[in-house]
Amino acid sequence: MTEKEKAMAGMLYDANYDEELGRERIACKDLCAEYNRLMPSQEADRKKLIKKMFAKTGDSFLIEQNFWCDYGYNIEIGENFYANHNLVILDGAKVTFGDNCFIAPNCGFYTAGHPLDVEQRNQGLEIAWPITVGNNVWFGGNVVVLPGVTIGDGVVIGGGSVVTKDIPSGVVAAGNPCRVIREITEEDRDKYRRD
Repeated sequence: MTEKEKAMAGMLYDANYDEELGRERIACKDLCAEYNRLMPSQEADRKKLIKKMFAKTGDSFLIEQNFWCDYGYNIEIGENFYANHNLVILDGAKVTFGDNCFIAPNCGFYTAGHPLDVEQRNQGLEIAWPITVGNNVWFGGNVVVLPGVTIGDGVVIGGGSVVTKDIPSGVVAAGNPCRVIREITEEDRDKYRRD
């Protein structure tokens, strides 16, 4: 079994010293660096690079620079995806976003985790567990989502949260660790004034 196959199976794998994975990360980081050097007005070129990196995209998306990921081929985004500045996705495992996801600045989605055992950690071993985000999810600024988390549809994650466990659909969740605060209700439709 290759180290890449171990990663896809959620097993401990050599992320640091495996040559194949190292080459793939460097190739992706080169694309990220190219993306980050483009002018914001070069929207078509920016879109083309993201489509080259990611496994799947919708037709309508925008990722503000700077953006970094590890492999790119493990990332899928739905329609109307928007990420503000400084998004980081460590995609050793699959990271999937549904439609209408909005991500504020300085957010991170980290599939990678390291062993508690120092000998294993010093060998360069890690795990990669998938992250799945439903439709119509909004992440406030400086949110971190950790390995293996699933977030349901219609969720709002409050700024500064560290999401360590699954979040059900239709709720506001926040904190460190992130927890459900309340359900989103019909009253929330009238919270902000519309003229």
